[in-house]
Amino acid sequence: MAIKTIDDLLAEGVEGRHVLVRSDFNVPLNEAGEITDPGRINASLPTLKALLEGGAKVIVTAHLGRPKGEVNPKYSLAPVAEALSEALGQYVALASDVVGEDAHERANGLNEGDVLLVENVRFDPRETSKDEAERAAFAAELAALAADNGAFVSDGFGVVHRAQASVYDVAKALPAYAGYLVGKEVDVLEKVAANPEHPYVVVLGGSKVSDKLGVIEALANKADRLIIGGGMCYTFLAAQGYNVQQSLLQEEMVDTCADLLGRFGDKIVLPVDLVAAKEFAADAENKIVALDAIPEGWQSLDIGPESVKKFAEVLADSKTVFWNGPMGVFEFEAFSKGTAGVAQAIIDATAKNGSFSVVGGGDSAASVRALGLDEEGFSHISTGGGASLEFLEGKELPGVAVLNA
Repeated sequence: MAIKTIDDLLAEGVEGRHVLVRSDFNVPLNEAGEITDPGRINASLPTLKALLEGGAKVIVTAHLGRPKGEVNPKYSLAPVAEALSEALGQYVALASDVVGEDAHERANGLNEGDVLLVENVRFDPRETSKDEAERAAFAAELAALAADNGAFVSDGFGVVHRAQASVYDVAKALPAYAGYLVGKEVDVLEKVAANPEHPYVVVLGGSKVSDKLGVIEALANKADRLIIGGGMCYTFLAAQGYNVQQSLLQEEMVDTCADLLGRFGDKIVLPVDLVAAKEFAADAENKIVALDAIPEGWQSLDIGPESVKKFAEVLADSKTVFWNGPMGVFEFEAFSKGTAGVAQAIIDATAKNGSFSVVGGGDSAASVRALGLDEEGFSHISTGGGASLEFLEGKELPGVAVLNA
């Protein structure tokens, strides 16, 4: 894809120039407001360090959570500024607003090699507005932070599938370049989308079939096998006639799943056993059950050991693997074995076959780190769940397409 990259910008020279960077710092926080997975912050470092070493005055924009266009201290980027300061080894100032007086004063006061983080761009309702004029006006105000001779670097892959002001519209207001993270993500996913080596196995989890319907349709024609676990598998099992009791179920999607099984049944691989729980709780009474033996009133929160074994056998011969979505409620230790087992099977295939394995961001990436798995065991861990799915589905990503304009 012929887009200008940060290397082009560095070759032009950034010393003394303001560079506006859109990063993806939508990191998970615990109840105490502490970051539980700094993966996206760490992924932003190569681009930021290169700009700082080049003498740029760096201004970073990002969002956190869904504040719905209102200032909400719960979604302040303060924890991010602190973590980024530690990761970069230098102080990162946080403006108290997005494009207001404080942001402008701090941006104007930057020296070469300084970095400023402005507050959550989603505190401004224009960021996600459907009105192009409103978004363009906000983008112009963001661009103004970069003053004359400024530039824009898009490095938040997790948001490039959204036509939002700080991602899409600002790229029209300033000379725009792809950061190292966005460039790498596009290169990796193009390899999987355009020319996967076979056998190509896709592993899908997560809660809703409706969220993954497009990618199932698109990849069922390209992949050799489609492994389905997580909350979405129960709708498929219901389509096969099983009583999934209180397990997560999208009743309105049962007929759709039956249709998919009818068309792609030779490719779709479903669990053969489950881990059922009396209630949705970390310490819930639980047991391994057959598909037709979930106790009345119970719910399944993970795939069982025989399912892990079956999925691992499918993965063992793979040459390309794309995984998006955990196999169960991995946050609860009792229901984490399915996700850990399938992830390890992907790592094993990568090591033994030289398989090209991509973890499609979101909860999948979070589970790798939460479960203490070897991140180096995968070929690539994406920072964008929704973006990676839409890319593989064949959809145009506005935040990438605009860089090519």
